[in-house]
Amino acid sequence: MSEIGRKRQSEIYVQGVSGARPKVPISMARLEAQASQIMSPEAFAYIAGGAGLESTMDNNLRAFEADRIVPRMLVDVSERDTSVELFGRRLESPFLLAPIGVQEMAHPDADLATARAAAATGVPMIFSNQASVSMEKCAAEMGDSPRWFQLYWSKSNDLVASLVSRAEACGCEAIVVTLDTTLLGWRIRDLDLAYLPFLRGKGIAQYTSDPVFQKLLAETPANSEVDQDRKITLDTVKAIAQLMTTYPDDLLSNVRSGKPLAAVRQFINIYSRPSLTWEDLPFLREHTKLPIILKGIQHPDDAKRAKDEGVDGIIVSNHGGRQVDGAVASYEALKSCVAATGPDYPVLFDSGIRSGADAFKAIAHGARAVCLGRPYIWGLALAGEEGVKEVITNFKADFDLTMGLAGCRSIAEIDANAVRSV
Repeated sequence: MSEIGRKRQSEIYVQGVSGARPKVPISMARLEAQASQIMSPEAFAYIAGGAGLESTMDNNLRAFEADRIVPRMLVDVSERDTSVELFGRRLESPFLLAPIGVQEMAHPDADLATARAAAATGVPMIFSNQASVSMEKCAAEMGDSPRWFQLYWSKSNDLVASLVSRAEACGCEAIVVTLDTTLLGWRIRDLDLAYLPFLRGKGIAQYTSDPVFQKLLAETPANSEVDQDRKITLDTVKAIAQLMTTYPDDLLSNVRSGKPLAAVRQFINIYSRPSLTWEDLPFLREHTKLPIILKGIQHPDDAKRAKDEGVDGIIVSNHGGRQVDGAVASYEALKSCVAATGPDYPVLFDSGIRSGADAFKAIAHGARAVCLGRPYIWGLALAGEEGVKEVITNFKADFDLTMGLAGCRSIAEIDANAVRSV
């Protein structure tokens, strides 16, 4: 039974008597603001930014205001159960860590710090396909704590099969196929800074650690988008030097082999696959026994088709507003997607969760669990592993108290009657 809300409050208040305060702000607005002060402009822009005018990001946050929680009184909530079951595993809370790439831009410990924090708090981590640290190294930090793997379907099916095989081997319990990034969204913050981390060798650790990708380096085109219209300046030299030190091998070997530049060229060449269709999904099923979850679903017809095609679950998500400007908010899309698939089909939610109340509302409308995104990266930037742990713990505590104060003793009691549209 959950007591995390009361315990977290007590911990903060008791430590406050001695003058200690939380390592990271509780307020989401202050958490992001403080992170922006210590991250580089390029790093903050990459994590914080969205597509176009960022209206989808705003929609994600505002959509929750369309509903209000309706608390019930005189219910014995002295014992509360916040646990959920997902694909055969019982989790103590309905939270997962969404896959976020290039975490080295927030903190030098990157994905390793996040993996340790996830394991310490019992929250599943979805390893990013664009990680700064390989899935094997992260898995080694997590023991038997749950983890999933996010797959970006590249132009090489051999690479797709290899990534999925590695995910199974290192204990991942599900494959999350991200559908909404077969093309990179028009991200104005990054474009204004003319900065894409992958061109500097950041966020491609899953590739450089993959045996199939290493074989593909021999087939790297001599000229690619990386080389087009590039002038050799002092900044070019700095970028290449950074690339040489980022690549896994030692600096001298990297300079001699030229592998780092070849890896970036090959990554750009095969990274995304705009031609991906429903007809490709059987290939993935042939190569894994793990549950397959489609992330990026927004339309109810796509949700229903996913179920009809035998996909194990979906994540209603618009990539945190990073792909399509002016798109429907994820919370708005959630209701129709749940209605299209029915109550027994696993529908998870992503994009816009900033409080325990947000999570409560999403669950009330049928989400089995919710994914945390940017907030934990701000915690990572401010305090590494401890920062991520505090952010996760704060969400779990907030949700626990919200659930109890709303008169709900378990996740099962959070239904559409617990919220009201305004």
